[in-house]
Amino acid sequence: MAAGSPERRHVVTAFLRHGDRVLLVRRSGRVGTYQGLWSGISGYLEDADPLDQARREVEEETGIPSAVPRLVSAAPPLEIEDAAVGRCWVVHPFLFEVDDPDAVRLDWENLELRWVRPADLGEYATVPALAEALAACLEREAAGG
Repeated sequence: MAAGSPERRHVVTAFLRHGDRVLLVRRSGRVGTYQGLWSGISGYLEDADPLDQARREVEEETGIPSAVPRLVSAAPPLEIEDAAVGRCWVVHPFLFEVDDPDAVRLDWENLELRWVRPADLGEYATVPALAEALAACLEREAAGG
């Protein structure tokens, strides 16, 4: 890494959708970054396929078995530089459909959840570029995958 270049970290963000709403979760004070902000289900990309990691994060953070949510779309990775934390996040966004929104049981990583319309995302203090990541998934869905 060149001097002054932000550290690059690959992460996954999984959006869960039920009907016309997507799940937002508010990050707890026990996570490493962006405590108190709203996000999708997310986590560091470990030594795994991004889709597999997204499914694992969904299961860990919501209690919904990884095989249950149906993959709707996978958008190309987005690069998001955040000078405040000295990182360039490479976000791998996914959109899943769930049948039972009441099945979500949050773990320690998140404090609360809300099912919101995508158009209302701007009303929440979110992690950087969350709306862009969701928009990329929705555009990919509209394009057929």
